Amino acid sequence: MRMDFKNLNQEQGLDGSTQELEEGALESRVDGGGGLGENRESSVFLRADKIDFKTWDVQLEKHLSRAWSRDTEVHSKTEEWEIDLAKLDIRNVIAHGTYGTVYKGVYDGQDVAVKVLDWGEDGIATAAESAALRASFRQEVAVWHKLDHPNVTKFVGASMGTSNLKIPTEVPCAGSCNSLPSRACCVVVEYIPSGTLKKYLIRNSRKKLAFRVVIQLALDLARGLSYLHSKKIVHRDVKTENMLLDSNRTLKIADFGVARVEAQNPRDMTGNTGTLGYMAPEVLDGKPYNRKCDVYSFGICLWEIYCCDMPYHDLSFAEVSAAVVQQNLRPEIPRCCPSTFASIMRKCWDAKPENRPEMDEVVRLLEAVDTSKGGGMIPDDQARGCFCFRPSRGP
Repeated sequence: MRMDFKNLNQEQGLDGSTQELEEGALESRVDGGGGLGENRESSVFLRADKIDFKTWDVQLEKHLSRAWSRDTEVHSKTEEWEIDLAKLDIRNVIAHGTYGTVYKGVYDGQDVAVKVLDWGEDGIATAAESAALRASFRQEVAVWHKLDHPNVTKFVGASMGTSNLKIPTEVPCAGSCNSLPSRACCVVVEYIPSGTLKKYLIRNSRKKLAFRVVIQLALDLARGLSYLHSKKIVHRDVKTENMLLDSNRTLKIADFGVARVEAQNPRDMTGNTGTLGYMAPEVLDGKPYNRKCDVYSFGICLWEIYCCDMPYHDLSFAEVSAAVVQQNLRPEIPRCCPSTFASIMRKCWDAKPENRPEMDEVVRLLEAVDTSKGGGMIPDDQARGCFCFRPSRGP
């Protein structure tokens, strides 16, 4: 800061004009882009003992707010995926999740699923949590809106931080969503009527699935993941609960909340992301990972599709985590499982990521499986299914 030492004794009239001079000096410096002491063209000199620094703080805040507003206006321009909320009619609740609620609705005459997420402005979330919510939302939209594949749920559009969502108050809702956020973001995707793959497998847990159906579902999932990996996208939460079935039993991958573009350096991708039971050993162990973590999760899904059962249902989360990493624990493959299919499972859930096949290779392996002779969990001579399960589990 520059001071006029020659005029230290000329205090007359300075008090009345100090604030005006301060504001003028600050404005000229901030708008001009220079530092607070770098405006060489200004001839304004102020006595340090006469400056009201609180006024400077107020003025600086005003200028920063003005700059922030201009920046916000730039970023608030309509994105190509932004939906017209006037065309969105939200109906009933489909499901509740950790990060929001999913509703069935209609958008521009099309049945859709609407995933509503808190925008982080409820006054409860910390600044860091709010930032994480918004970053997760932007990430999901960035991943999803450019995808186009028959085995990936079709993205319709999204809306960021809006207060104009019209959610009927009479919609039945659990206690966790009694109070809707004042501002929310939503992702709108095609509505898949038949629910999740997990629910489908639970419904068939007694009679099991015909082997041709097992291979069809496995191929749908493999093709969808192969497509994602070709776009450098790692899903990171591959599980039967995140797969949907349409009315033709076509499988579609959904929920890209934790998906991300694969880093060129695997060391840039770390952290426990996913669901225990499906998580690869390197993810559980906090080591760097890549798209091969999806291949591991796919292998667990293959077992689940074939057996119509849950892996490790008799173990706690802590036990699963430790045993998968330290003891190479895997679900036990039934003896009646065809060797070609069992071999694909084992390759996919290999402990070493580099030994796991790429998903396009998995597609070729599954396409080569012969389903003409059966081989599912319904042996020809056993009406009640396969009896080859044992209580012990191992790789």
